Amino acid sequence: MFTNRLTFKYKYFYLTVLLFFIEVGIAVFFNDQFIRPFLGDVLVVILIYCFVKTFWKIRPNIAALSVLVFACAIEGLQYLNLVDRLGLRQYKLLAIILGTTFDWKDILAYVIGTAIIVISENIAT
Repeated sequence: MFTNRLTFKYKYFYLTVLLFFIEVGIAVFFNDQFIRPFLGDVLVVILIYCFVKTFWKIRPNIAALSVLVFACAIEGLQYLNLVDRLGLRQYKLLAIILGTTFDWKDILAYVIGTAIIVISENIAT
């Protein structure tokens, strides 16, 4: 059933790897009020999108919207303080991945990242 949906697209794979290294660079070298918290969130949506498109044949708009919903759901879990409620704060990597602080600017960053994806994909086709 899903085999015709599985694929491997090198273009998206290379973009995923590139964006991952950029995200790591931002996390390691930036501790500011814009690049790390905002631009990093814009790029993480694009990173997840590229990862999804690497392996699954899915229409760009559906993939982009799905990633946006996923990112907003994670942000919602931050609003609910999930990391602390589950006692996971001492697991640094998990706390970083899930996040610990809700911020409406993060939602804005996810929407901007999604818009960049949709515009880029429409230009490319």
